[in-house]
Amino acid sequence: FGKGSIMRMGDGEAAENIQVVSTGSLGLDIALGVGGLPRGRVVEIYGPESSGKTTLTLQVIAELQKLGGTAAFIDAEHALDVQYAAKLGVNVPELLISQPDTGEQALEITDALVRSGSIDMIVIDSVAALVPKAEIEGEMGDSLPGLQARLMSQALRKLTGTIKRTNCLVIFINQIRMKIGVMFGNPETTTGGNALKFYSSVRLDIRRIGSIKKNDEVIGNETRVKVVKNKVSPPFREAIFDILYGEGISRQGEIIDLGVQAKIVDKAGAWYSYNGEKIGQGKDNAREFLRENPEIAREIENRIRESLGV
Repeated sequence: FGKGSIMRMGDGEAAENIQVVSTGSLGLDIALGVGGLPRGRVVEIYGPESSGKTTLTLQVIAELQKLGGTAAFIDAEHALDVQYAAKLGVNVPELLISQPDTGEQALEITDALVRSGSIDMIVIDSVAALVPKAEIEGEMGDSLPGLQARLMSQALRKLTGTIKRTNCLVIFINQIRMKIGVMFGNPETTTGGNALKFYSSVRLDIRRIGSIKKNDEVIGNETRVKVVKNKVSPPFREAIFDILYGEGISRQGEIIDLGVQAKIVDKAGAWYSYNGEKIGQGKDNAREFLRENPEIAREIENRIRESLGV
């Protein structure tokens, strides 16, 4: 086997702390317990259509690029909006992108990128769009049960060891389907079989729970993310934040909400105040104030982190 095949848990690599990449959401970083998504692991993000799955992953890519990392985006849905990605802070010229024809091709490319050791993060968007070659070459009505599930199971068996060794974060975006004939319990399930549920270290369930309006015009979504599975910290925590259209996760909105929860920002009626000084009437105005005064926003954020011990 060679040197290093077996080691004591206290020696070198085995005892290393988990390296993380921020999600771009302060509340979600706190809910994850370690300050972000763990590197060297598989992460699954799933939810209904237009719930913010791709937006969240693009924010993670932007955060990784700020740290000087290299990210790749496997766009199996052929629907990545490059202008939108740039608005979210993604350095588009530096982002590697692939639009594969088949599921096998997508997973082979992922495997090659992970093995290269030069990629820090890969996003696969989405598992549902990873169509097996046999299905593409077959007729429209052909029944091919379990084909995609087998493909995912085989790919994850091959990938996990290399992912850990190269310290690469791999995010699978997934869609929701309904189980037929379920009378009790949750009829929702994710595509691509059960393998991904087992191999994922973190699973995030993202949902749109409301609209954000400004003068009767909808300017964004209120979003809730539940940490359904977490192998690196206690699971079942959740985060609620605003996703503004064309802007992404509202950092200022989160600072206000978490500041009020931690009693760092005072809320009296519609007014928000910090250190006895009013910062705005209504959340929109308070958000605008923090956008114009980033040093105050940073100060409140640091106090929130201190109070929560992150």
